Amino acid sequence: MSNFKEISFRVRYAETDQMKYVYYGNYAQYLEMGRVSWLRDLGVSYKTMEENGVMLPVISLQINYKKPALYDDLLTVQTYLKKMPSVKIEFDYKIFNEKHELLITANTVLAFIDMKTNRPTACPDYVLQKIKDLIQF
Repeated sequence: MSNFKEISFRVRYAETDQMKYVYYGNYAQYLEMGRVSWLRDLGVSYKTMEENGVMLPVISLQINYKKPALYDDLLTVQTYLKKMPSVKIEFDYKIFNEKHELLITANTVLAFIDMKTNRPTACPDYVLQKIKDLIQF
């Protein structure tokens, strides 16, 4: 594994607006799909983190819209871990259509939160170790 992961899926009709474009708010869900898949391939799940008392809310989301996605487009989300996590973990994204046209670029920052104290905490050691074992920064 590298700091890069790619997933593909088709746009569903319910994700589009009256103009048949993907509604802008749905892109946050697409980014989450990429991020969750990236973590799962690493061997980490949100469920396991939460069972261990750590949640991972998004604290920053930036999306630059280049072109619209349309109903039934095959989209590819590329997810990149930007740097080694600390109290925060940061991902960059690109979404392409099946013609390989760049539709959006995006960035999310998430914070590791101790569920008992509701305060920021360091990235769990088991997550850091998995990243160090698999990725060269």
